[in-house]
Amino acid sequence: MATNIGMMDSAYFVGRNELLAWINTTLQLSLSKVEEAASGAVHCQLMDAVHPGVVPMHKVNFDAKTEYDMIQNYKVLQDVFNKLKISKYIDVNKLVKGRPLDNLEFMQWLKRYCDSVNGGIMNSYNALERRESSKGGKEVNKKAAPVNPSSKGTAPGSKTATVASSRRNDPSVPVVNVGTKHSRTGSNAANTGYVSVPFQTTSTEPSFYGSAASATTPAQVQVLNEQVTELKLSVDSLEKERDFYFSKLRDIEILCQNPDVEPLPIVAAIQRILYAADDSPAVIAEAQAIIYKSSNPSDENDENKARREINKRKSAGTPEVEDAAKSGLSPRQRRNSCEESNGVDIYQSTSPLKMR
Repeated sequence: MATNIGMMDSAYFVGRNELLAWINTTLQLSLSKVEEAASGAVHCQLMDAVHPGVVPMHKVNFDAKTEYDMIQNYKVLQDVFNKLKISKYIDVNKLVKGRPLDNLEFMQWLKRYCDSVNGGIMNSYNALERRESSKGGKEVNKKAAPVNPSSKGTAPGSKTATVASSRRNDPSVPVVNVGTKHSRTGSNAANTGYVSVPFQTTSTEPSFYGSAASATTPAQVQVLNEQVTELKLSVDSLEKERDFYFSKLRDIEILCQNPDVEPLPIVAAIQRILYAADDSPAVIAEAQAIIYKSSNPSDENDENKARREINKRKSAGTPEVEDAAKSGLSPRQRRNSCEESNGVDIYQSTSPLKMR
């Protein structure tokens, strides 16, 4: 069901005239403005049309004039929404004031919902009979324009007959009588004041639209309506899911922009994912690297220390290494090594052997 739809949905682009025609046709009313339904009684009966028996019509007040009486109607409507598990917020304070835009938007949503139930088909719904049990319903029925279903097919013919009879009653207006196969001429035509014109009663053109319409059976129409309803429900579900996750991401973005938490590395990683222009695995890897560096700062310091120690050992040997090397030498070799380290040339000594 179209319980929650976005503001850019096509439902909110339906015009006032279309809404009024839909309301007046469905409920047999004669509303001229959408704001005239601000009492909430029309909304209740529209829900009764798509869900027969769910709305307690005896509690609906079509004669509501004060805000208190209107609020009672919206309480009935809210109870119906709760029964049907419709999570639509009703801003009663704005609707009862008769604001045109607020009433228009709510009526647009209600039309979209009614269209999503059984494809908007509300056959065999007697609006006048259902309204009889409501307070003020009988007065509304008296003001409603009478609708005679049996005269729908003969309306054009009756209109033509009325025009023709009015012309016949006026002797100053000549009448062209069509449908006869002979024509009057001479004095007879002058006396009567009209001339009969012959015409062809049968058409030789192919009836393309008639054949196409007759080829569509009621069963096929029902199947197509079910498919349209399923597609509408699928679109509504996708839009609801999209709006839900978008609002969550927007909340996360606002939280990350807080100056108290924005310098944190975890926030930087989240922003890296939020603002990524493409769905690349490298984005996740970069975010993980940011978190790892922030959580393990000692690893980097130990690595730098190890590198400095290696470079230091390469540049100069340590005393421990030198002592270990000298321990394997003879006494004379250790003495010579010490003299060399002190800068003494053993060949310049005053040894008797050297002097000889």
